[in-house]
Amino acid sequence: MKPLEIAVMGAGLIGRRHAERVMSEPGTVLSAVIDPSSTGRDFACHAGIRWYARFEDIRPEDRPDGVIVATPNQLHVENGMEIAAAGIAVLVEKPIADDVDAAAALVAAGEKAGIPILVGHHRRYNPMIQTAKQIVDGGRLGRIIAVHGTFWVAKPDDYFDIPWRREAGAGPIFVNLIHDVDLFRFLFGEVEAVQAMESHAVRDHAVEDTAVVSLRFANGVLATLNGSDAVAAPWSWEATTGENPAFPRYNNHCYQIGGTKGSLAIPDLTLWTATAQPDWLEPLAEERVPFEAADPLCLQLRHFCDVIRGEATPLVSGREGLATLTVVEAIKRSARSGQMIHLSESLAT
Repeated sequence: MKPLEIAVMGAGLIGRRHAERVMSEPGTVLSAVIDPSSTGRDFACHAGIRWYARFEDIRPEDRPDGVIVATPNQLHVENGMEIAAAGIAVLVEKPIADDVDAAAALVAAGEKAGIPILVGHHRRYNPMIQTAKQIVDGGRLGRIIAVHGTFWVAKPDDYFDIPWRREAGAGPIFVNLIHDVDLFRFLFGEVEAVQAMESHAVRDHAVEDTAVVSLRFANGVLATLNGSDAVAAPWSWEATTGENPAFPRYNNHCYQIGGTKGSLAIPDLTLWTATAQPDWLEPLAEERVPFEAADPLCLQLRHFCDVIRGEATPLVSGREGLATLTVVEAIKRSARSGQMIHLSESLAT
């Protein structure tokens, strides 16, 4: 089968990770890097790949089969619209947008044109998460009651030398916790209400550095997310899963899922279950559930290719990305107002 030509728009941290996987995947060829910066030009030159400052600079006969958009959050809709208008499938990094209305417009444009739009919530492809979903859906934990997630990291000062990371549309809620919100939706269903607090006391940027979020799901599950990019700690997806080798790895958990019959720790999938009737005075059985590890970015890329070829429908469609963004925007609204936000009200406003 002829390899698909994939272009990457944006040569920042995540853009380069996408480009490396496109180059290493047998079924794909990195056709171009699209980025107006000298960083993008230099990356393309070093890789021996064609470089364009803008998508419109690519001649129609040289256009790729698909484009991965990894530009700053605030540009996702503009870039996605341009690519979809050219009739090319697009994988937009998360968040699909920094505004729900703009995201909805992008989704509608893709659907009207019949162009697939995928959103880069790549953690859903992780075999560990797929196995966790089987455990949850299979009833081994009983009825899910409570869930907790922790994202505590210490981003260095020079991380914020890039201006957009200090501006509205960035911050750990949009950049990091949106991953956790999406995985919680994938595992537990739709969110009914949120309540949140945030602080920017450490750096005093326009965006928060710390947030605490409560979520109520339509099925009654209650969840908490505690996130900060100003805490030196080993409790985060990045520090515990080994998904990105750039981060040091620690033998800790980032999620805990609690049910009436047992509980599950992520990422190591330690399963604790009651041997008889659950009783806090009785010992629990401990089991490590096996799974075959694989790079979720590679799995996402292969799925994108299957979608381009018409062999699959998007696992994380534009509408899925929009639904997760709607929850995140409700979290931001709650943090600003101090009020609980019901998602039905958020969708209506």
